[in-house]
Amino acid sequence: MDFSRSAEENAKYQQTKDFAGAVLNGDVIERDLGNVFPADLWKRSAEQGVLSWFMPRDCGGDGRTALATSYLLEAMGHGCHDNGLTFALGAQLWSVQKPILQFGKVDQIERYIPGLMKGAVMGAFAITESGSGSDAFALSTTAQRDGDSYILNGEKCMITLAPVADVAIIFAVTNPDAGQWGLSSFLVDTKTEGLSLSDNIPKMGLRTVPFGNITLDNCRIPVACLLGAEGSGCSIFNYSQSWERSLVLAPQLGAMQRIIDQSIAFSKQRTRSGQSIGKYQSISHRIANMQIRLETSRLLLYKTAWLLDSGKQSVTEAAMAKTHISEAFVATCSDAIAIHGGSGYLTETELERQSRDALGATLYGGTVDIQRNIIAGMLGV
Repeated sequence: MDFSRSAEENAKYQQTKDFAGAVLNGDVIERDLGNVFPADLWKRSAEQGVLSWFMPRDCGGDGRTALATSYLLEAMGHGCHDNGLTFALGAQLWSVQKPILQFGKVDQIERYIPGLMKGAVMGAFAITESGSGSDAFALSTTAQRDGDSYILNGEKCMITLAPVADVAIIFAVTNPDAGQWGLSSFLVDTKTEGLSLSDNIPKMGLRTVPFGNITLDNCRIPVACLLGAEGSGCSIFNYSQSWERSLVLAPQLGAMQRIIDQSIAFSKQRTRSGQSIGKYQSISHRIANMQIRLETSRLLLYKTAWLLDSGKQSVTEAAMAKTHISEAFVATCSDAIAIHGGSGYLTETELERQSRDALGATLYGGTVDIQRNIIAGMLGV
């Protein structure tokens, strides 16, 4: 495995980091406090090419590999202090654009992918229900065939980008007797009659990315909205999750690097008893541990991206990457607050927001407990 970067990739990394730092921060504290989604910055990010990096050239994308895209998403997280924005961009890229590209019909790809890449169309991945949680396939939403249509009924909850989505991949039961193989997925425009979107639901962290519910009340859609074949919903879900779990935390590598840099600078500047606090082992060892977590996180994520690029199995690696990076981010934020002391608890230092955002990473895309179940299962336990 070769994780080295080309000169072009290094230059692109720096360009992306500089863009994110100069353009995407500004009023990030106020956005977080007000639960405000920065739609203008979403479009600026799309114009920068973020949603096109991984898309193939014949669709108008850059045709970059998963590994190369991970580098650039790391750069986004390094420069951008808004974890909600970087998470939302990754969520659409891996759980909406990637499955449409893989399973969509030609007309579906042509209809949605260009707009999604340009930031003109926003997409949501709607599988979670109040009664399903970690049991992703225990769905009550149904799709009944009626001639040339399907009629959808049910409610999806805590869906990323739902309040602002233009299109949603919706999972529903088409054959209740077939278990998980009776699930199908549909590409549904959110302005379709019978579909309604909730307002943004306030939450602990990641406040700048809207979460909400999608309600389907006798929502009639054409058969042409079916994504893939009927009954392939389980396969589509597993495919999309293999990409999202593997790579959606790439920006957190950059965020951890930024927090480490901030902590090192503070530890050199802050003095006690005539010397910088970084000279004390209680501080320097925390920084050393932060760096160890970052490097192990990088290796796990890069390896998983390399496996995806190589077409090799990455179930265990994706679960390990998701678990380790999310928990490393939480621990790094906690250490940074401890290093900064009382000032680390203040809003203006931004570490309390980073900490709140980090906790969300242990939940979305499958909780760390579910990831450990996957790892143990793959080990034969």
